[in-house]
Amino acid sequence: MPVRFAKKNELERVNELRRQVHELHAAGRPDIFKPGFPPELRDHVDTIWNDPGQEIVVNERDGFLCGYAVLHRINKPENPFMHKRDYLDIDEFGVDEAFRRTKVATEMMAFIRAYAKENGIQRIGLNMWEFNQDALAFYETMGFATYRRYMETDV
Repeated sequence: MPVRFAKKNELERVNELRRQVHELHAAGRPDIFKPGFPPELRDHVDTIWNDPGQEIVVNERDGFLCGYAVLHRINKPENPFMHKRDYLDIDEFGVDEAFRRTKVATEMMAFIRAYAKENGIQRIGLNMWEFNQDALAFYETMGFATYRRYMETDV
């Protein structure tokens, strides 16, 4: 199976994919995201790697990493307003530009669903930026639905 958990020696390639995602965000919302991929962003992959609550999933085609996802298990205790929640958050998700629309993302989603099921997780969540309509269409095809919205207006 081409989808698996990343190895430490693959973090540099994961960062190349993370850079592509960041550039997409910087182009889509330059008022929020700064251009470039500074050391703080590059080094964040080590924080993810060293966090026992997070996993990095990769998709490999012919020895080349062409997609990645960062998974974060979230446990929120019950409080006076909400029930206890335990879910898997897809914190980052990206596919190399050259491999988009080749089932790389679909294969990763199947792996993520199986991982969640094996670990007794009932729900998978993610957030995305509204400008990224291609991502929205893909996530909806995968069965994701909007349950909460963040809205904004200029003053």
